Amino acid sequence: MDMPENFVELIAPAGDMTCLQTALKAGADAVYFGAEGYNMRAGSSNFVISDFPALKALCTEFNAKSYLALNTIVYDGELKKMTQTVAAAKKDGFDAVICSDMAVVEACRKLDMPFHISTQASVSNYSAVKFYAGLGAKMIVLARELTLEQVQHITGKIKADGLDVRIECFVHGAMCVAVSGRCFMSQEVFGRSANRGQCVQPCRRQYIITDPEENEELEIGTDYVMSPKDLCAIEFIDVLTDAGISGLKIEGRSRSPEYVNTVTAAYRKAIDFCKEHRNDPQFRREYNALTSTLKKELTLVYNRGFSEGFYFGKPLEAWTREYGSMAEEKKIFIGDVKKYYPKAGVAEIIICARGLKSGEKLSILGAKTGVVTVMADSFYTNDLAATAAGKGDSLTIKCSKVRKHDKVYVLEKRA
Repeated sequence: MDMPENFVELIAPAGDMTCLQTALKAGADAVYFGAEGYNMRAGSSNFVISDFPALKALCTEFNAKSYLALNTIVYDGELKKMTQTVAAAKKDGFDAVICSDMAVVEACRKLDMPFHISTQASVSNYSAVKFYAGLGAKMIVLARELTLEQVQHITGKIKADGLDVRIECFVHGAMCVAVSGRCFMSQEVFGRSANRGQCVQPCRRQYIITDPEENEELEIGTDYVMSPKDLCAIEFIDVLTDAGISGLKIEGRSRSPEYVNTVTAAYRKAIDFCKEHRNDPQFRREYNALTSTLKKELTLVYNRGFSEGFYFGKPLEAWTREYGSMAEEKKIFIGDVKKYYPKAGVAEIIICARGLKSGEKLSILGAKTGVVTVMADSFYTNDLAATAAGKGDSLTIKCSKVRKHDKVYVLEKRA
């Protein structure tokens, strides 16, 4: 699938099949997902080689690109299996492998498999870009620590030299206290290496500092000094694309389907608005109004607070003030879909946990459904018009297509 010269590609994460469906339905131009054992999110469900044909078929159905992340370091004893994984990605028609280890790069070159260079490679200058492009890389994810001015210098040199490579940068999601995520704290404390995708994020926790001379203790919790806020670039997508960045990546292969849905849809709207109205006289005012609304939507799902990252220099007030998510909504499981009636557009749901009240928001999740969100303003309980449903009740409600056994949650505002 060839891309126009000025095409801006929205690249969304998929930690499992539900998230993959969700990302595609929310408007992603491409999705990236991990292969078991060789990617930086070992905690995600991840996929195995036998899943590859179904993944490719689904991406093709949505006219989206498919990128396989093989971006951990690889040991000698894993080279054979890694090569088999690259061969399967080639056979099943994936668009690229995302990698940083030179063994994976070499396997891709030998098998004529397109590859992208991961942010794990810490590409921070044009010389490195030129090197990897010379090896055949078609996309390079720059280090997250670069400023917009540094990115512009690189994209300007690419254009001047006519280099056949595109630049990708992160626009949303977790930031790491270590350069390009190459941290050894998890390995030191828990024996689980971040460089093998196993990070348990000890940097995000509270700590007690003890003065051994006076035996005084200080609790570091008000400011989590190793836990950065999440990157959020929704307000300056136009600036990033003007700088020559053509791949806009959302972080989050370990995050929920609601996160993938909300974030992908928000950035889809922002990108499309820029494409359609960039030259309008009132663009800046209208874009600011749009992104103000979109940013509020982004606060509903998992986040640690937002920052602009390094795009405009070293970030100030960059540390989160709370442990875990600051999302303004939480989801509570209430039941399962028993049946969907396509002609009527109605789902039958068996309530098996917390009840439901009129006016609450439902989120319905499934591997083939993705995410369907519906306001429970009008529904039937046990075939009678009602304003509430309780444990054991049969609930029927109008919504877009869902499937038997899909999980149903209430999205509730946090106190």
